[in-house]
Amino acid sequence: MPDNKPCAVSETLPVTMPSVYERDFAIQYHETDQYGFVRHVALLNFMQTAGIDHAALLNASIGSLHKVGCTWVLSRLHLAMERYLRGGDLIRIRTWPSLRVPLFMIRDFEMCDGSGIVIGRATTSWAVLHMKSRRPARLDAVLPDFPLTPGRAIDDDFSTLPVLEAAEHELTLPVLRGDLDGNRHVNNTVYVSWALEAVPDDIDRNFRVTSLEIGFRAEALYGDVIRSKIERLPGSSCCFIHLIENAADGRELARLRTRWERK
Repeated sequence: MPDNKPCAVSETLPVTMPSVYERDFAIQYHETDQYGFVRHVALLNFMQTAGIDHAALLNASIGSLHKVGCTWVLSRLHLAMERYLRGGDLIRIRTWPSLRVPLFMIRDFEMCDGSGIVIGRATTSWAVLHMKSRRPARLDAVLPDFPLTPGRAIDDDFSTLPVLEAAEHELTLPVLRGDLDGNRHVNNTVYVSWALEAVPDDIDRNFRVTSLEIGFRAEALYGDVIRSKIERLPGSSCCFIHLIENAADGRELARLRTRWERK
């Protein structure tokens, strides 16, 4: 249930600080699912857009990194939702960089409805890659020294997600041109769609995602075929482990964990 209080960050961190960024989005009909609620892919796209906008203000945009042969890549994501909005609703994304270590930048998010009430939170871990070698770059070598805003939206140390042991269901999907982003690999939001597509129908009809975690492990490219596998976590009726792998060689591309509650 929503906590019926304004976005938590605003209580301690003024939005006028340059390290906090806000942007509003009107949820369009095509961004909703068959039940009328905003799709997870749309939520992740809103977050991604706000993060890109803020990075540009901090002189750490994708374009500036491309000039030195590098680019941003998402390593981990943890999304927790308390309530989902519908088409026509306004959603406010608030984001800030909270932590910076030699190889990773932590960026956090809060999602609020039109009344300013928190409906979801997320934390993400980003790396900078050299585009030719695909190896990580030290952040202090390629990024300016911009301010951080302490305070995590979700307290997650990004420990390794569980391994899928025995798939209960799987499906095979091609990588299409429409799945690609400006780095010419599959955009991070697509992996979430692939994972949720393998969820059993009875779960999709009667439950909703309250928590989604994903760890990216390798790239998928145009022409690849992927396999999306799912396994119910032992001892739990509403927690699943997901695996996205390359169908040709079994290479692990992404690992996910989703938690659900009855609608």
